[in-house]
Amino acid sequence: MKVFSGTAHRALAFRLAEYVGQPLGKIDIRRFPDGEVFVKINDNIRGKDVFVVQSLCFPPNESLMELLIIIDAARRASAERITAVLPYFGYARQDRKDQPRVPITAKLVANLLVAAGVDRVLTLDLHAQQIQGFFDIPVDHLYAFPVMVQYIRSLNLAQPVVVAPDTGGVKAAYAYAQSLGCGLAVVAKQRIGAEEVEAYTLVGSVDGCTAIMIDDMTTTAGTLCSAAKLLQQRGAAAVYGAVSHATLTEKGLSRLRESPIQELVITDSVPLRVDVGDYPVTVLSVADLLGEAILRIHENRSVTTLFRE
Repeated sequence: MKVFSGTAHRALAFRLAEYVGQPLGKIDIRRFPDGEVFVKINDNIRGKDVFVVQSLCFPPNESLMELLIIIDAARRASAERITAVLPYFGYARQDRKDQPRVPITAKLVANLLVAAGVDRVLTLDLHAQQIQGFFDIPVDHLYAFPVMVQYIRSLNLAQPVVVAPDTGGVKAAYAYAQSLGCGLAVVAKQRIGAEEVEAYTLVGSVDGCTAIMIDDMTTTAGTLCSAAKLLQQRGAAAVYGAVSHATLTEKGLSRLRESPIQELVITDSVPLRVDVGDYPVTVLSVADLLGEAILRIHENRSVTTLFRE
């Protein structure tokens, strides 16, 4: 086995490699003066089971192109099998044609990965589960659920209620509610623009309860903060947020500071781009979860127990 990392999130890759008991593979990644990416793999990988760790996070185009070039280099170096380990699958929001003359970019990214030479994909909390079907190769889709639930339980919150901040997250929120043994509520929203969201109704009751909003990702925090204000209006005693991928911007952090959300729980699937300062953000690591999946894939063992949602 050989584990390599792109430059998108090397800190997570180091933790992941430590879990599997392998040093990160030696790889030279540079930029030509005109910005082109150059990659040279310095380890012998002929006949090896190669895992390439790269979150498709900011800047997504650079991260994606870097990943494709690493994969091509590994394929031409006669790797036996190449697995793309994507803690965060970028472009996942563009998974359907919801307007005339728009692309399905998530499918395009899947096609590019396969064309580059990927044999299988390991990823975490896809924005839409049907993206697995965009690939004609095996996809192992893990969930941050076990890591998140363990931490939420440790908080011993009074009268917890799990809330889906939009209708697309109902299935995931239901799984959390079942595991925590608490109620479920759903916020219905409408998107006004790319960065503006209006939460306009609540299905379920949060009066006097501690609301725990579950979402797969947040960037400008529009959905979370709009839903949090509605929950506060409907009598929630406290509001928490639990998000798998925090691709936060300065605008998102500013909104969080002004919102009723008193703690945001995230994973380290992507590196934080902003300095959160004194805002209460708890970062949980998914390195062990991904590392265990890598070991099982390498040893051709079942990963079913890691799929628990």
